[in-house]
Amino acid sequence: MISIHQLYKTYHRGSESVEAVSGIDLEIIKGEFMVILGPSGGGKSTLLNLIGGIDHPTAGTITMNGFALETASEESLTRFRRDHIGFVFQFYNLLSSLNAIENVSMPLMAKGIAFKQAKAKAVQILTRIGLEKRLHHRPSELSGGEQQRVAIARSIISEPELILADEPTGDLDSLNAQAIIALMHELNKQMGLTFVVATHNLRLAENADRVVELRDGKIQPNHIDKTK
Repeated sequence: MISIHQLYKTYHRGSESVEAVSGIDLEIIKGEFMVILGPSGGGKSTLLNLIGGIDHPTAGTITMNGFALETASEESLTRFRRDHIGFVFQFYNLLSSLNAIENVSMPLMAKGIAFKQAKAKAVQILTRIGLEKRLHHRPSELSGGEQQRVAIARSIISEPELILADEPTGDLDSLNAQAIIALMHELNKQMGLTFVVATHNLRLAENADRVVELRDGKIQPNHIDKTK
């Protein structure tokens, strides 16, 4: 599904150069649940941003279903992200002025779908993940775990092929974190969604199909692959 070859990302801070991603080769298989595990500053978020077309590599290639992200225009990348990738962030990134239905509906409305139709699908998804009593609540009226569920619902409403999750449990207590982990695994199995999750939380790695350890921008050799 995704092929990454000799990927590099270098940031320049004044006269200093920082190699956040250094020569990564990686294949991501459709339908798998992959965890990228490593410490803060190890390159996890940078790698996710490169896979999601949010950032451009300094060198190397990223191809998803034949689409070359590294050479695509900004306009093409925007369309590609909209149609094929869902994002889940540590701090939810919900719009505070909108309720749960409205937040979840936004990706469909961005594609030109009428609010009535988008709302119906948002209600369906929110109900599916246990938020049927929180449909009209704004983010400030929701717990951290509920906000992350809304964020996950928003990420899947367009039925993307890939979900990129950056520290999705990083701002949650252990109980809510475990519930979010279980929800992501359930969606992976039931909907066939491919998940790539960047985290330092070992609990997220427990039931992953594959665990890739990333340190100093490099993949370590002792990764765990349960797909073989």
